[in-house]
Amino acid sequence: MRARSATMAGVTRVTLLIVGGLTACTAAPDSGSLPGSGEAAQRSPQQPPPAAAPPPTPTLPAEVANASPHPYVGMWATADGHIRQELLANGRYDEARGDRENAYTGPHQVSGTRIEYVDETGFSADGTFDGDVLRHGGHILYREGGNAHRRNRGQRQ
Repeated sequence: MRARSATMAGVTRVTLLIVGGLTACTAAPDSGSLPGSGEAAQRSPQQPPPAAAPPPTPTLPAEVANASPHPYVGMWATADGHIRQELLANGRYDEARGDRENAYTGPHQVSGTRIEYVDETGFSADGTFDGDVLRHGGHILYREGGNAHRRNRGQRQ
């Protein structure tokens, strides 16, 4: 994950956040502007400040927004259904454990048959795909509805 921040024309701070090839952009007033400088110093006390323009909406670069999702997008689960992990096309995952929905969430990145995760607490893990089977953190997960899932459903891990 990389973050870059820059001040443009002494007025706006632009921050780029890059996670696993996805980029988000935000803009905000620069808190480092000197008081008494610029437009604010030229207004009389009776004039209200001009209305602030809304911040720009973050957008993904075209090559990311138009990219095809990797072939492993979808729901993966252990044979007994205790661990359920949804890999989303936007590069995030949502993992449930038993009755605990959203137990772990965060970004994931797939390279070939390898997947790397970083949850919102900063914990990282990895796994390997072999067709409809995902080996992750000592667990075996199956693509939901796949042949391997149907063959192994109900077995204890």
